[in-house]
Amino acid sequence: MAALSTSAPAVAAAPKRRIVDISMAIENDKPSDPPGLGPKIVYRGHEEMAAVMAGFFPGLKPEDLPGGEGWAIEEVTLNTHNGTHLDAPYHYHSTMDGGKRALTIDEVPLDWCMRPGVKLDFRHLPDGHVVTAAQVEAELARIGHKLSPLDIVLVNTSAAARYGSMAYVNSGCGMGREATMYLLERGVRVTGTDAWSWDAPFSHTIKRYAQTHDKSLIWEGHFAGIDIGYCHMEKLLNLESLPATGFEVVCFPVKVRGASAGWTRAVAILS
Repeated sequence: MAALSTSAPAVAAAPKRRIVDISMAIENDKPSDPPGLGPKIVYRGHEEMAAVMAGFFPGLKPEDLPGGEGWAIEEVTLNTHNGTHLDAPYHYHSTMDGGKRALTIDEVPLDWCMRPGVKLDFRHLPDGHVVTAAQVEAELARIGHKLSPLDIVLVNTSAAARYGSMAYVNSGCGMGREATMYLLERGVRVTGTDAWSWDAPFSHTIKRYAQTHDKSLIWEGHFAGIDIGYCHMEKLLNLESLPATGFEVVCFPVKVRGASAGWTRAVAILS
């Protein structure tokens, strides 16, 4: 009878990977929205909440808790577009895909939200520039990538470098209708930007509209979603640390019923 082996079975080494956080924190003191639209956080500390915690247990006194401390909690006032978030097609219009009811954030296919990522580097473009389809095509050629359906396309602008100042919301280039349609027609359904908006900053569009009264300039990248429903992330960070390709994006949104957007802890996974 053969002797039984007492040695532990060999375990294959886990593949090395690096996770890059491409989300911004929700915080009180770094502007990431126009005045009046930012988040509000009230911090309730351990000492303050000890009496509240003790109140759940008749006869318990705050000093009976370890160190006289209870639980810490935060009270947060947000809209669904504060911080890094994923916009649903419903944000752009009530319909998509030729008249179908637009998807709300709780209806967005999760299969869209965990896919290979592609980064387009447009940091050299000036604030307010509207990116064209030709510029997207040229950048894809530069990085040697052919889009596949459901690739998640991230746009690296100059805006992130100004995060934390009021200049942020007016910074970076925006994706125009034709650039957005170029991506959507090739099967892309989730995109993202490190700027405040997928479109050019409002301060620049306002000037163009005042000069031309061309209504097609208004929210043109967003409104492309009426023709082909898609999602985009706004207010990403750290895109400059990513390669052009060779990573996966994970961006599952918080499930807010019937909402136009959901907050996401977006990450890029490099293996």
